[in-house]
Amino acid sequence: MEGVKGKVCVTGASGFLASWLVKRLLLCGYHVIGTVRDPANEKKVAHLWRLEGANERLKLVRADLLEEGSFDDAIMGCQGVFHTASPVMKSSFHPKALTEEIVELAVKGTVNLWYALAKAQAEKAAGEFCTENKIDLVTVLPAFVVGPSLPPDLCSTASDVLALLKGETEQFQWNGRMGYIYIDDVALCHILVYEHEGASGRYLCSSMVIDHDEPYYEFNTSKITSLGFKFRLIEEMFDDCIKALVEQGHLFL
Repeated sequence: MEGVKGKVCVTGASGFLASWLVKRLLLCGYHVIGTVRDPANEKKVAHLWRLEGANERLKLVRADLLEEGSFDDAIMGCQGVFHTASPVMKSSFHPKALTEEIVELAVKGTVNLWYALAKAQAEKAAGEFCTENKIDLVTVLPAFVVGPSLPPDLCSTASDVLALLKGETEQFQWNGRMGYIYIDDVALCHILVYEHEGASGRYLCSSMVIDHDEPYYEFNTSKITSLGFKFRLIEEMFDDCIKALVEQGHLFL
């Protein structure tokens, strides 16, 4: 573990990506305030308490994306906020059937979080809100995320990978050409841009783009790699993902 650092908040802390972010932040020495819908739900949060440093520097608090003011206490005294919480489709939800309700929930939840930070009008888009209220906003845009799931229940992304490994390729055929990134790399990218004084704007994060089993390298990730970041190979992310799925009893080889 590195030296103890400041206090940060991670929204949706029990989620697929957020759990890895909490893990990495704790290893870096941060005090982490994690927001979840129910801190008492042991099934949802037990994996977080098993993380190194959790007993000393992790606090879980209740917050709901759609409740205005819900994040006020969570972010009080925090130097930074990692906003990863968002409504997610169930794995059985076909991507073509994406509804306006999901989009509305995600947008409303994001704006409610920034309202807690600056006490302004909740209906403004997050980017405009942060500009007008002098909040430093940096966005990490990952490609399709692959890797071990720390939560016991698989989210839609992890479920899609499991389906692919079982030969159910419809989801990926519908998406066509896709970029891939290791979930741990996504967490590390978040921390890198948070700690880098000159970081600003949007950072595209992708290890490799594949179409019809052929590699492409057309995503411009120079902005994040210029900060010194190196992405892990697609073989490693799938190898580690498969190993974890087998160990967790989701996949039988």
